Amino acid sequence: MSIHCHHFVSGNCRSCSLIELPYPLQSSIKQQACEKALVAVVEPENWLPLVKSAQTAFRNKAKMVVSGSDQQPILGLVNARGEAVDLSDCLLYPMALQVAFEPIRAFIRQCQLMPYDVKVRTGELKFVLVTLSEQTDELMVRFVLRSKSMLNALQQALPSLQAALPSLRVVSVNIQPVAMAIMEGEEEIVLTPESRLTMWLNDLPLLIQPKSFFQTNDVVAAALYRQALSWISDIQPNSLWDLFCGVGGFALHAAQVMTGQVTGIEVSAQAIASATESAQRLGLSQVSFRALSASDFALEQSQLPQAVIINPPRRGIGSELCRFLNEGEGIEWLIYSSCNPESLAKDLALMPAFKSVKAQVFDMFPHTHHAEVLVLLRRSESRYDMGNL
Repeated sequence: MSIHCHHFVSGNCRSCSLIELPYPLQSSIKQQACEKALVAVVEPENWLPLVKSAQTAFRNKAKMVVSGSDQQPILGLVNARGEAVDLSDCLLYPMALQVAFEPIRAFIRQCQLMPYDVKVRTGELKFVLVTLSEQTDELMVRFVLRSKSMLNALQQALPSLQAALPSLRVVSVNIQPVAMAIMEGEEEIVLTPESRLTMWLNDLPLLIQPKSFFQTNDVVAAALYRQALSWISDIQPNSLWDLFCGVGGFALHAAQVMTGQVTGIEVSAQAIASATESAQRLGLSQVSFRALSASDFALEQSQLPQAVIINPPRRGIGSELCRFLNEGEGIEWLIYSSCNPESLAKDLALMPAFKSVKAQVFDMFPHTHHAEVLVLLRRSESRYDMGNL
């Protein structure tokens, strides 16, 4: 049975392009698409069953375009007809997110915060971004503004928003002055004493700051990390790199079952600070994190680990890093997590020294064609016994 969404039926929102299909059919389409994209690098027998998601209330983040006026703000999107659409009742949002939208609208009215009009380039408020920690119902709210002109008004009115949303932990303002459809700018101003929201996955605290990347589907992300953890537990490498580590999800999970050194690498210094704090909270002395690009880090190393986890942006890791990993004979295992099967296939084709052992699709983004794929690979001349993998 498919989900009925009045926003989709009306044509106001088409983000969930598969929502009218029964979920089992969606899953089948997604699995077949991933197998087709990776047919040259993953053998059919190596695919594990797709990890399914809840069909509603699974998103931990809302990215809302703000339209309307300062007294009648609309949180949602602007449709293809140029009309403002209220998405505060979107079926993808848990109730803890949905109930936050009215206090946020009241705050906008109180501050007389005029939504930005793209056509005439007037107004200040462009987006409202809300993140939910589902285990605690704690919230982080970000206001994306064109300038700092309304910053004092927000600071003065903030206690009223905190009173209306007792679970609110982090509030920040992002300054995005460019007259383009860009979600956020470089400058972030935190208005609350707390600057990090704790997201709990598999009982591990992952700390996110306002500009941190984090998966939008907690349950499926937890399953993704558990599968990687299971593989690492079976492999038992004596050292591991987590490249493009973000706030340290894979590295912190790996350290639960490893005694050797785990090193996380991420270009964002903010994410590295969060990952380091998580490791300290957990007492994981064998884990370290560094803020630099994955390529710069790898190319300066003389001693290679036995295993590498890769979790890059959609574009993949590029030919230089592929060549390094392919030629790095000390590296026995790769675990590659990707939200883009096409770029994943391209990267794996550049690393022929590694052969796939297992692969699995994780439906992180139900009702869309997007999927997360996790692949375990080993160097073809590896001396390791495959055991029960």
